[in-house]
Amino acid sequence: MPTTPTYPGVYIQELPSSSHTISPAPTSIAAFVGYTHPLKTPQSSATPTPPAPAIQVFSFADYQNHFGGFFNSPWTTDYMGPAIYQFFLNGGATAYVVGLTDPDYTAATVTIGTSPPGANDITLTAREPVGTAMGSPPAFKGISMQLAISNLQKTTADNDTADIVITYGSHVETYRKVVIGDMAARLGTVAKPVSALVTVDTPFNPPSAYPLSGSPPAAPAPFEFSYATAIDPKYSSDAIVKVFTDNFPLDKVPIFNLLVVPGVTDAAVLAEGVAYSERKRAFYIMDSPANWEVDIPSTGNPPAALASDTTPNNPVDGLSNQNVPTSTNAAIYYPWLQTSDPITNAKIASPPSGFVAGVYAAEDSARGVWKSPAGLETTLNGTLGVVETGVMTDNQQGNLNDNAINCLRVFPPLTPVVYGARTLAHNNVSQRDQWGYIAVRRMALFLEQSLYNNLTWAVFEPNDTPLWHALTQTVSAFMLSLFRQGAFAGTKPSEAFLVVCDSTTTTQTDINNGVVNVLVGFAPLKPAEFVIVQIAQLAGQGSS
Repeated sequence: MPTTPTYPGVYIQELPSSSHTISPAPTSIAAFVGYTHPLKTPQSSATPTPPAPAIQVFSFADYQNHFGGFFNSPWTTDYMGPAIYQFFLNGGATAYVVGLTDPDYTAATVTIGTSPPGANDITLTAREPVGTAMGSPPAFKGISMQLAISNLQKTTADNDTADIVITYGSHVETYRKVVIGDMAARLGTVAKPVSALVTVDTPFNPPSAYPLSGSPPAAPAPFEFSYATAIDPKYSSDAIVKVFTDNFPLDKVPIFNLLVVPGVTDAAVLAEGVAYSERKRAFYIMDSPANWEVDIPSTGNPPAALASDTTPNNPVDGLSNQNVPTSTNAAIYYPWLQTSDPITNAKIASPPSGFVAGVYAAEDSARGVWKSPAGLETTLNGTLGVVETGVMTDNQQGNLNDNAINCLRVFPPLTPVVYGARTLAHNNVSQRDQWGYIAVRRMALFLEQSLYNNLTWAVFEPNDTPLWHALTQTVSAFMLSLFRQGAFAGTKPSEAFLVVCDSTTTTQTDINNGVVNVLVGFAPLKPAEFVIVQIAQLAGQGSS
């Protein structure tokens, strides 16, 4: 409050500070987009109304609660469940998940004709899709469930009873002396489930009998019913691309830093994902195609396109063949990793993006976003090693590294580690020096996001010297705090960063247009990618 002087002397007056605190933006919130448990995903992918939501999860248990966890299908490979599990296992803490599924992937049903026919018919609907912890069905049967009715007994009330046996893979449920007309009471409904395998859609409506008439016959042939689907073995790129459109639910998430579309390498998805990441100030962790094999010689003159996405292909040629875009906001990782299928325990190949996203988060937490997420400290948890077609020599990695393909390497006795730190702009001569390294680009995105989130207080303030001084002081204090954490190159602040907001950055024309410009520069920490040791022999040295 103002002081009214009444006597000669010194008066103390406290002034409000013109500076504001800048809170650092998060750096490793991941957005996962892909196909999830077919019958437990809350939204279909085909022209969804409303669109598929972006649901925040903080653990794999959260993912299971919302999306049903792992699944197994001959039509749709589960890349999402393992990728999110690997993200949290390797250091991830927060993610948003956009789960997609095909609307034609519907639950299997079977109808049991009863007497009288028509209205009394009983319909059973399978609860579990494709495969769960109970195991997958026999391969030759595809996805099938078997329902057997035996020990039919005619009752005096004309309400038959029978034994019901439901078999799905290795899981068997047996129900004795079930009243046919009240099957829902024993096996359960959607509202009140009992069976882990089926629900009964027809309510109790006695009297109903099975078979249609006559004395109980010999046991009928078992009913078999299977899941129906129109999913193509390849993911629908159109459904994923829709996620990257304006005003889609993911677009309304306040901030995410890492984009992961596990296992999907379709050219349209890569192009749209890169553009979306650039608009959202995010970084796209991209999977290499599964058909890349390091031992296949490069042609040096790749064709316009592959004959098949399963045709083995040299990674360098594949970078052109499969239209991997150049971007400052993306990096690609090779090879895929060997893991155990969480349902069948069989050895399978998993795309690396989920592992790598977890490593990004772990390195950000331990060292800071300015540290490259690579090196011997970035051991990958939850893997049996790289796939056999991805085991490489130093010279082979050198060739891939020159083409901005980040490699996962095994250096015994360590588990695989991330051993590359380049963006997909490293091959572009005009962008290589400035944005060729992941750590440098992500550091810039972190600064942009932090300033964007914390400078809104300046909007509508008088555009004059006091505002310019306040902006300079606020941003300089933030940059100084980062310098003290070792985030910049240079031995003193003047060498590490620059903040200017004055009449040289904001002209009278800018003022007339309501614009204030703040110039922020920083000296990035580039990784020591090549450590060269020079050894010289000191000749003629006398003994001491």
